[in-house]
Amino acid sequence: MTKFAVLTAAVGLLAFAGPAVAAEKVELKQVHMCCGGCAKEVAKILGKVEGVSGVSTDQEANTAAFTATDVKAAQKALDALAAGGFHGDPGKDERYAFKDDSGVKAGQVKAITVTGFHNSCGGCVKSFKDAIKDVKGVAGVSAKAKVPSAEVTGEFDAAELVKALNKAGFHVKVKE
Repeated sequence: MTKFAVLTAAVGLLAFAGPAVAAEKVELKQVHMCCGGCAKEVAKILGKVEGVSGVSTDQEANTAAFTATDVKAAQKALDALAAGGFHGDPGKDERYAFKDDSGVKAGQVKAITVTGFHNSCGGCVKSFKDAIKDVKGVAGVSAKAKVPSAEVTGEFDAAELVKALNKAGFHVKVKE
């Protein structure tokens, strides 16, 4: 009878403890990292997020990887990167994603100002300009190093512009 009581108690404790929470391994692709400074900034931002550990960046591959304690921590990490002006592709896992908080409205515009993107050096400006060069109708951009806003001019679809910047690793908001 004592073995039965011990076994029953052990099963009860396991049931009470609930299921183990699996760590989330996240790899972000297409993160803007034109230089070591950008890579360090990505690592710094991720390193400050509660529940995130094992942060690594690969500047050449434009990737960042980390382990999150759960899906909620993984989402917080993506939100923190976005707040820092970075964007990336988390892959096919739809439980967490970069939120579209750009405020962009699809349709043709002659000028638009985007803000909030990471822009610490001349390499960032070059990457920004390279990202939008294939957006049909873009004629000019006022991006300058260390200024986290830029006006883009021409006659182009605003949503396509934001999409191109996101794809290049820049998280932007449209200034009204």
